Amino acid sequence: MTDVSPAIQVRGLSKAFGRRAVFSGVSFDVTAGECVALTGANGAGKTTLLRCMASVVRPTAGEVRWFGRPTVGDPSVRRLIGMAAHEHGLYPHLTLHENLLFAARMHGVTEPRQRADELLDEVGLLAHCARTLVEISRGMRQRLALARAMVHRPRILFLDEPFASLDANGAAWLFGLLSAARLRGQTVCFAEHDASRVQALADRVLELRCGQVLEDAALARMRAA
Repeated sequence: MTDVSPAIQVRGLSKAFGRRAVFSGVSFDVTAGECVALTGANGAGKTTLLRCMASVVRPTAGEVRWFGRPTVGDPSVRRLIGMAAHEHGLYPHLTLHENLLFAARMHGVTEPRQRADELLDEVGLLAHCARTLVEISRGMRQRLALARAMVHRPRILFLDEPFASLDANGAAWLFGLLSAARLRGQTVCFAEHDASRVQALADRVLELRCGQVLEDAALARMRAA
């Protein structure tokens, strides 16, 4: 049976740190296969919203579902998503290949060694597979974090400022990677401050302003400019 539920359902989502409310009562859906950008001024809370959507941070109130399934309570639901964030969570004492191999095994990927090699080649790091994190650049770490997010072929990708630390060649590579993900039908949600990248990649924009989400407002302004 075809899954007709939205890829992501956000209902009444609120997050506060102490008395400071980051956002309140946020609700929206993301359709399967969409590429959605989260934008907003520095400090608006787009990273916090993305982390709540990815169930990395627990909201103060509200609920998130992926393809109609609650994000908590069933560990297997985590396999629906992949996330690459600023705190990449990679293991500094492991080689690049070992990092991906570990992630592949944790996610129950069949033929994990082959998948690790495949991804290292795809992100341009195969020649560096025996190096550890301390031996590679920040841009290369970002590529590895993106590879790890994709290791189990998730249906949803959450990316927090994915272009950070990438040079011009790396940015061009990431454009191609995200375009390919969309062609495969993956749902992509990414936090980004660069208007040109948002306009080039996003089907929709969720702009976080004063604790509320303004759907498509930023994209409409960009295209009208």
